[in-house]
Order: sequence, then structure tokens, then C-alpha cells
Amino acid sequence: MQLVIVESPAKAKTIEKYLGKDYRVLASYGHVRDLPPKDGSVRPDEDFAMDWELYGDKQKQVKAITDLAKQADRLILATDPDREGEAISWHVRELLAKRKALPKDVRRVTFNAITKDTVTKAMEAPRELDQDLIDAYLARRALDYLFGFTLSPVLWRKLPGAKSAGRVQSVALRLIVDREREIEAFRPQEYWSVAALMAHDGADFTAKLVAFEGQKLDRLSLGDEGTAMRAKAAVEAGAFKVEGVETKPHRRNPQPPFTTSTLQQEAARKLGFSASHTMRIAQTLYEAGAITYMRTDGVQMDPSAISAARAAISDKFSGHYLPEKPRHYESKAKNAQEAHEAIRPTEFMRDRFGSGDEARLYDLVYKRAMASQMASAQLERTTVTLRDGTGRNELRATGQVVKFPGFLAVYEEGRDQKGDEDEDGGLLPAMKTGDMPAKKDVKAEQHFTQPPPRYSEASLVKRLEELGIGRPSTYAATLQVLKDRNYVRTEKNRFFAEESGRLLTSFLERFFDRYVAYEFTAGMEEELDDVSGGRAEWKDVLAEFWRDFKPKSDEVMERKPSEVTEALDEFLSDYLFPPKEDGSDPRLCPKCEQGRLALRGGRYGAFVACSNYPECKFTRKFAQPGGSAEQVDDQVLGQEPETGLEITRRSGRFGPYIQLGEGKEAKRASIPKDLDELTLEWAIKLLSLPRSVGTHPETGQEIAANIGRYGPYLVHEGKYARLRSTADVFETGMNAAVSLLAEAAANRGGRGSRAAAEPIKVLGPHPTSGGEMKVLAGRYGPYVTDGTTNATLPRDAKPEELTAEAAITLIDEKAAKGPPAKGRKKAAPKKAAAKKPAAKKASAKKASAKKAPAKKPSTKKASAAGTTSKAAKSEASEDTAE
Repeated sequence: MQLVIVESPAKAKTIEKYLGKDYRVLASYGHVRDLPPKDGSVRPDEDFAMDWELYGDKQKQVKAITDLAKQADRLILATDPDREGEAISWHVRELLAKRKALPKDVRRVTFNAITKDTVTKAMEAPRELDQDLIDAYLARRALDYLFGFTLSPVLWRKLPGAKSAGRVQSVALRLIVDREREIEAFRPQEYWSVAALMAHDGADFTAKLVAFEGQKLDRLSLGDEGTAMRAKAAVEAGAFKVEGVETKPHRRNPQPPFTTSTLQQEAARKLGFSASHTMRIAQTLYEAGAITYMRTDGVQMDPSAISAARAAISDKFSGHYLPEKPRHYESKAKNAQEAHEAIRPTEFMRDRFGSGDEARLYDLVYKRAMASQMASAQLERTTVTLRDGTGRNELRATGQVVKFPGFLAVYEEGRDQKGDEDEDGGLLPAMKTGDMPAKKDVKAEQHFTQPPPRYSEASLVKRLEELGIGRPSTYAATLQVLKDRNYVRTEKNRFFAEESGRLLTSFLERFFDRYVAYEFTAGMEEELDDVSGGRAEWKDVLAEFWRDFKPKSDEVMERKPSEVTEALDEFLSDYLFPPKEDGSDPRLCPKCEQGRLALRGGRYGAFVACSNYPECKFTRKFAQPGGSAEQVDDQVLGQEPETGLEITRRSGRFGPYIQLGEGKEAKRASIPKDLDELTLEWAIKLLSLPRSVGTHPETGQEIAANIGRYGPYLVHEGKYARLRSTADVFETGMNAAVSLLAEAAANRGGRGSRAAAEPIKVLGPHPTSGGEMKVLAGRYGPYVTDGTTNATLPRDAKPEELTAEAAITLIDEKAAKGPPAKGRKKAAPKKAAAKKPAAKKASAKKASAKKAPAKKPSTKKASAAGTTSKAAKSEASEDTAE
């Protein structure tokens, strides 16, 4: 019997069908072990020795692999054809060797697509494990671990509110923050454009003013309204004659098939997919045998695939659409490794596959690959130049027409921003020198220069690849970490730097500038590529990094928090205290007018405060540089009629609020964002919440309206319904409230209907329990169940997109934790147990000794190590996430 190991159960099931009875195929479910999330898992002083720990949820699967391996004559490691796949195979081999279950014959096979022909051919050409790829994995994993586990404790102690930092994650964050700084520093410039609407032979066209009073115009030449109006008048008064017509042919060549990064970019532009969602869907398509391996930076297709694509083109189009020779591409990306094919369909005769998002992504892959082997598009660009009688004013009209679509008949690449060529019109009317088109209208329009746009996922992925930072296969995980850590937020598919992200970037630039420099991070990728290519030793790369990084982190750790804050105050001075228009001191406290403002660190992060504290308690959020008039003083709105106490409008670290009275008994309420103007009447209303709407006609229980963390809502018997605005909190009547609560209950499937609720998705049987896995909507959010174990979905997971593999992992992890401890009571001591007090005491001591590191006698050290277990692990493994 021959045992084959792959990553996923879907892949295992498909491959086992191809191989026959002599083969057993098992899935490892990804990586089987990792560095333990604690200090000392990588030991630089011991020649970078590394400890490995089996994942808790992989115990059963590894046991199954071990049991079969003992019976097998041959072990075939068939994990993915990349550095991570090589690493998984290495881990499996090492584990089996440790358990004395490793067959004598161990082979490695790789295939780029899961089709019968590809898999069977790969089985005929096995090889040994690639030690260079394994070394590159070890170097990357150790590097990211050392970066995260060394730097994160520094952040927790010196930068309040910071969670963690990662080698690639921090540089990606810096790109977003740098763009935010560019936008803030940008000063718009006014400019004008003048254009004439003209007509010739019954066809209208637009001609732009390109020369005025003998001077050629660039975009900013007409910088004010006066000059623009003068230019407009000159165009209106002039008689413009065609001076020249120039027609030039133009060719557009197709783009190469998708790589990992270009697939993420196009899926973001055209389908609105996040990078992580794109990779999840692509993984599903790959495992279904529909597309080739989706983690690649190669742009070339296999010769047999090129032949299949050309055959499909001939079948669908005329011979003009097929170039004489096949097209060959070379990657332009920095640090590109072209060991794998580009992403393409496995069968070019299959132009559709799957449904929903799978079908949409497959269509994108299919059309891009097909277009890459098609003929160039033939276009014709026409430029018409018109001058007035003086010869000093010139208009220009441009047009473009597609003479032969070529590859454009199938696919056209999307763009993040429009260029000048997008302004080319369609076909211009036929004109010749001497013609005088009729002038119908002249317009002068005001414009302002625009700041550079914030990054979208597509443009950020593109920029990371251009700089050679990270690997395309890790971008999805890297960007997700930034969102999960709340360092950034996305609005309308654009990245905005949050306060915590900006502060973290400033800290790293000030104290670890070398390690967030774009050139340094790209250089590290080149060194890791040298390791995978056998041109460098992995331990030498680590030693060079550690030689400088460790002393630098020790130096920062020795600084007092106040010293760090002072250094950041100076570093961020221009941002936090920009010059004022009246020339006054931007650091002068606006409240007491005596103290000076400075950056301070608190339990919940950084903020700006007055040096006269506690006499002056003025504070300002870090993210509000320069402050605003409304934050200057506590504003008295009036007195509360019943108590006679003052109601004041105040500004706190977390935003504006209102307060009734003083001291511990004071009542406070946040000011809703949708409130246009805060009056005394509104303040009294807000302080009176919650408001009783009345008694529910069916239950006899009260319905209340209030404003919470997530906005205005209704509540009745612990069930909630959202309200649209703050005004609705005070205006919603009984009938509307009952109706809204009923609608909300129907939408979420209240308690009584939960059992009968339709599943969001059915994922098939669980491999261990045999129960059917379903994704259901629960009271506290969506969850997946196999009928025995319920596992809540992660906050960022979309229930309709959950894969069977991810569901199995969630269920197994939950099952491994055992039943919840809630409600367990300590058993009463039995009399019989009193016979062996010494044994009990000894066993208690023994258990205590074993668990000593987890206790809290030395609070600081224990908490630092404990936090590292969660936060730093995520950052340290961000670049190996596949």
C-alpha cells in the first residue's frame, strides 16, 4: 500500500479516485505543527535551534496518518508545489520519523493542477524533498517569529494601546499611513479648462484649447477665473480653421495570464472581492480541478495549455483572432519566481464552472488566460488641430476608434484610475485641412488638483509587489491582520489609517526606522529568495538580521515610557501641533491659556493633554491634530428643569458628550453623530434615555428605546430591533415598535423558530463524526455545527463563503476544548479520601511545579509572555499564511 499526503480533504478525495486501489490518500489539513507561541521557541544563542509543537486540533489526523504510515510500503508527499507545500511535507516526514512510523521509501511529487492526467504524470516522476525550499521556509518562519516576539513586548510596555507588529504587516501599514500624510500635506491648486462644442457634417465633437496667445497650455496654465474668461472670449470671437488632421494606427497587446497578485487586483476592481475572499474562492476552484495552482508569480503557461487555448480561440473566433505564433511572457515584478505556471483554467473548452462567486472568478481567470493568447487590438487615433485667424490660439480634438478588437473581444484589464487616453472620444467626423467646423458653444470650467487617492486592496497589493515587499501568497493574510488589529479601516473599498495604526507607524519610524524601510524589507525578500535558490545559508541570513535587531530592541526597552512619549511628541510635532493662521503658539492650552500641550500615554492609547494637569483637565484625542473650537471649553447648555443642575457639553478622549451635574453622581450621554445641532432640549432628551415606548399588547412587557454602542435600537424581552436615526428613538410609537420587533425576529429566526430555520449553507459530512455540517444563523451570530459540536464563525468570516475545510477545523478546535466549564461545581470532599492526604499534597505540588510558568507571581513577565502567545503569533506567522 502507498500512502499519499495532501493538504485538504477535497483534494484527497479527488486524487484517490485517480490513483486506484493500491493508494490511500489522507489530508493533513494544512500545517500539522508550528513554533509554540511562547518565548524561546527560536533560540539564536543555540545556532537558531527551533522547537515545534503539534497543533491541538491535528492530533486525530496525525494519528490516522501515523497508523497508515506504519502499514505503508511507500510514503508520497504530494502537498502544494511551493515553499509552504515543501514545508508541510517536511513536517509530516519529521513527525513520522519521530514516531518511528516512517516508511523506508519516501518521495515528493508536485502537480500544478488537480486533473487525472496531471496527477498521474506527477506520480511517474517523484523526487526528493527540496532542502533549499525547506531552509527558506525555516528562515522566513524564524525571522517572522523573532521580529514579532521581540518587538511586540516592546510595544506593549512603551506604546499604550499598541497590540503587535509584524515584519511585512508593519511596512504595509506604513504605506497606508504615508499616503494619509501625502493627502494631509496636499494643497489643492485651482485651474481652468476651456473647450468648444463644434459640429461638422452633422456630427458634434469637442475641441479643447491647447494654446492661448501663442503659449502652449499645460494643465495649470489657466490658473484663475480672469485668465480663463479671457481665453474663453478669445475662442468665442475666433474663426477656427482645420490646420491639420493626423491619423495614427495603434496596437494594444493583451496582458499575461493571472499571477496571485494580479488576480487579487482584478478581482477587487471588477468583482469587488477582498484579497482574502479571492484566495478562498481560488482555493476552492483549484481543489475542484477547475484552475491551476493559485499561488504563483509566474506569467507563462505550459506549452500544452497554450495549444489548448489556441484551439479554443480558433473554435470560437475567426482566424484573424489567432496570432501566427504563441505569445510568451516574462514577469516584471520584483523578486518574481517563475517556477510555476500562471493561473489558468485546466480545460480551455470549459468556459463556465460553478455558481455564484466561484463562477464569477472562474470566468475572470478563463477570459484573461484566453485573451493572453489572442491577436492584438488594432486601433486608430485621430488628432485634429484647429487655429484661429491670429494663429495664436489653438484647439485640438482627439478621437479613437477600434478597427479590429482582437483580444478586446474577450477581456480588457481594469484600472484603478483613469488616464488621459480615457478622455479620447469616439470617432471624429471626417475633416480635412481648410475646413471650418461650426462653433456651437464654448465653456470654461473650474477644476482643482486632487490629492493622491487612498489605497484600495488592488492598488496596495500592486504597490507591495512593485516594491518587492512580502510574497503575493501572503498579501491576503497581511491585509486581514491590519483590519483585525484595527490599525486601518476600509470605506468604499479604500484604506484609511486609524489612530492606533498611525501611532504605531510613527513609533517604528522613530525607533526602528531601518526595519520599516521599504528597501530593507525588499532586501530581506531577496535574501530569502537566495536561500530558496541555494545561493545563501539560512542561518547566516538570520544571524545578520539578529546581530543588529536584538541590540536595538534592548536599547528601546531600556527607555522609560516618558522618554518614548517625549520622543514621539517631537517626532509628531508638525502633525499634532500644526502652525495656526494667526501665528499664535499651537501648543498653548486653549482652556487655561497657560499650560502647554504635549503628547501623553494612557491606558487606552495616546492623547494630547495640558501640562497644568490636574488643575487643567483639557485633553484632546490623538487623531484630532490642532483641535477644534468645539473642544476648547466645557460649554454650559442650561439647567435641567427638575433638578436645577447644569448640563454641559464636554469633549473627552473618546469624543464629545453631555454631562448633568458633577462628581460620581454625574450622568453622562454621548452625542450621536447624526444630530445636526445640540440644544438644551436635545440634551435633556438624551440624558433621559432609555425611553419607555409602552407595553407590548401580546406579552404585557415593556418596550424601550435607547441609543447603544451600535446606534439607536428598540428592546423587548431581550430581543432587539434597529432604529434608523436618533430622532426615531423619541418618535417611534407603539404600532411601529411592535412591527419593527416582529420584522427583526423574523429576519434572525427567533428562539422558537431556530430549530426549523433553513441552513445558510450545507457543507457535507464531517470526516470524524459523520454528522452533516451546516452553517446556521444563531442568536449571537452565525455558527457551524455537525449536530454534535457548535462552533462560532470568526467575526470576519462570511457564512455563505465558509468552506468544508474551514468548517472541519472550527468544529475540531471547539471539540478539542471540551465542554464549557460554566456551571461546574466543586465536588464535596468524601470521607474516604482522607486516608491519603500525603499523596494528594504531593500530587498537588507536582501539578503546581509543572504549571508554574503559567502562574502569576511575577505578573509583568507572565503577562508579557502570555500576550505574546496570541498577538505575536499572528504577526510572526503572517508571511507564511497560505
